[in-house]
Amino acid sequence: MNRPPEEFRRVDEMRLIRFITECFCRSGLDEEHAQLISRLLVNNDLRGVRSHASRSAGGYCNGFVEGHLNPQPDLRIVVETDALAVFDGDGTLGYLPMVRAAEAAVAKARVQGIGAGLVRHIGHYGSSGHYTRICVEADCVGYSVQGYRGEAEPKSPPRSAADSGNPPVSFAIPAGDESPIVLDAGAAFDSPFPVEGFEEMAHRHPAPFFKSMGMIAVSTMIGGTLTGFLGPEGDRIAAQWPGARMGGTIIALDPQRLGCADEFRADVDRYVRDIRQGHTPLPGTDRALLPGAIEAERFRQYRQAGIPLGDREQVSMRSMSERFDVPLPWDEEGS
Repeated sequence: MNRPPEEFRRVDEMRLIRFITECFCRSGLDEEHAQLISRLLVNNDLRGVRSHASRSAGGYCNGFVEGHLNPQPDLRIVVETDALAVFDGDGTLGYLPMVRAAEAAVAKARVQGIGAGLVRHIGHYGSSGHYTRICVEADCVGYSVQGYRGEAEPKSPPRSAADSGNPPVSFAIPAGDESPIVLDAGAAFDSPFPVEGFEEMAHRHPAPFFKSMGMIAVSTMIGGTLTGFLGPEGDRIAAQWPGARMGGTIIALDPQRLGCADEFRADVDRYVRDIRQGHTPLPGTDRALLPGAIEAERFRQYRQAGIPLGDREQVSMRSMSERFDVPLPWDEEGS
């Protein structure tokens, strides 16, 4: 779980964005592209989603510098209908192409009631919640998933059937007065056992285990294969940009076009309140909250007080600072 670090230093949001943006620019990205990825990564720092936040930036920068990802992609729409847009990411990281796909999906949902954006030939797109939140901000329901080229291919020695990947997936539901419901997770069931104990997990928790395997399969197909990243063009992109072996899908539904937007938001609010006020918290927690509520609280808190960067984040920042000769986003003398 993404627990707050016990030891940390606080860093101002905008200083962190400027630092990461400069590192991306020195990795070959243009300013707008660099700012967009930095903004999304720091948004996750603000939410406390440390696993997919600024500490990922160093690896992404290395991918651009070392030629695994395209820093100057030619993004283009290759298929378009009234309710669908398919983008070619041209070997770049997934963030910018998926934002464009989410914006297209929302625009089409505004007219058709439903809109879908698919992206092929991209690298990692981070938290799928980045893109469903674009839907929520437009008062739309959002669903997003990423799939991987060649996922579950046979390996030597053979691996367990349980070890078949963990595609990121998100559902987001707009509310009225309450925080939106945002499920931002992986498709796989989180195991209480080490990797070598997946078979034991299947015995102890058969229902969630096999549901998880099904989720992995359909997520891989919808977020990957469906986007069209296979075939000769996919082979070419994968050879030229080996870090871009993925696809991504975003679907937006507009309750306004269904004629029930007010009633929908009111019932989402009721549901959120009923859970919070009428249910006993789970063991180890002090409140009954739905996905997205804690992230929204942390976002407000960290934006005001500063983002707590733990050891892993600080090590990543120092490595980037040394590689790209960019001053750290905190004042060393005052630390």
